[in-house]
Amino acid sequence: MTTLDDVHALTHAGSLLSPGGEIVAPYDLEVAHADASGFADLPANILNAGREAFDADYARARRVHLVNAFGVTLGDSIIGLSALFAVKRRHPHLRFTIYRPARAPRYVQRIYALAAPGFGDIVDLPVPLVSLPANELRIDIGNQLFWPRFASMPMIDFFLWAMGIAPDSIAAGDNRNRWLADVPLRAIESEPYALFCPDASTPVRSIPTLVRARIVARLADETGLPVLGFGAVDHPRYRDIAPLSRDTDDFLAWIGHARYLVTADSAALHIADGFDVPTTAFFTTIPAFMRARDYANCVAVEFALPHLQGIHASARPADLDALERAYRDYDWRAMPFAREASISSSSACRSPETTAAAHTAPRPSR
Repeated sequence: MTTLDDVHALTHAGSLLSPGGEIVAPYDLEVAHADASGFADLPANILNAGREAFDADYARARRVHLVNAFGVTLGDSIIGLSALFAVKRRHPHLRFTIYRPARAPRYVQRIYALAAPGFGDIVDLPVPLVSLPANELRIDIGNQLFWPRFASMPMIDFFLWAMGIAPDSIAAGDNRNRWLADVPLRAIESEPYALFCPDASTPVRSIPTLVRARIVARLADETGLPVLGFGAVDHPRYRDIAPLSRDTDDFLAWIGHARYLVTADSAALHIADGFDVPTTAFFTTIPAFMRARDYANCVAVEFALPHLQGIHASARPADLDALERAYRDYDWRAMPFAREASISSSSACRSPETTAAAHTAPRPSR
């Protein structure tokens, strides 16, 4: 084990061991503004693919301990849980214990509580290292944002690899978020509607305000449905339902019952795949195939912003100005819809090399 200084502890590609022998999430230390100096990486008998790749013997395992999985955002968590359920479909006997950052947002923690009946147990960190049985499979996936492969692999592939599974051994259909269909949805009292979810977890991946009314108009015209959404948009065919979405359960229900979704590179995209809601998604900093390669009923619009590629979060004015210019110059008559695509394919949200240009590249306005 290596003792880390304060900065390297918070950006460590894995979970931490406290001087007192507890497994700790770097995120919890960061949120608490706690001193992280003196913490160490976890011992080598806790598997960590970033340190050394491994093939997990799930056929012989009975209980699997996933340390600090699968991040602190809703979208990452949904995809990580999809990787878990892909493993569980191959090995139904497995029970998982997921150890989570105690300070993660409550709306993110809720998705684990909803999924837990299908996989096992959730435990808040920190926990004593000695509480993880030495004779059971123990895998660390902590702080994945700082793992080099997290920025270079499709996210579902990353989580499978981090769990000791060869990504190409999993069928494309098993990479989807279909486990969400087993989550009971709250009823929605509404006529049929299309849904607009413009905000992601960071401004640089969100849809700028200046084009939101234009998207609502295009969505209403294409679907013939009223458009509901989260946040104010000045358009007569739009209604803001943000006050009606109080928690994760409500958010899932509004997306799951929608007839069509337009969104950014956001959690809404991943939820829609779980309920097979046709979707148009806009990508600005991450290629579509990295997040939605296997989503069968989704088409993507990718903006050519090379200087923003790979940025996970930004609110810098220069970045947002470039984002607004790209959206402003887009020909909204070319905005694709999933019903126009061949949705029988298992990878409609593919990279530009394999998807029609009209579905992935912006066109200048005329």
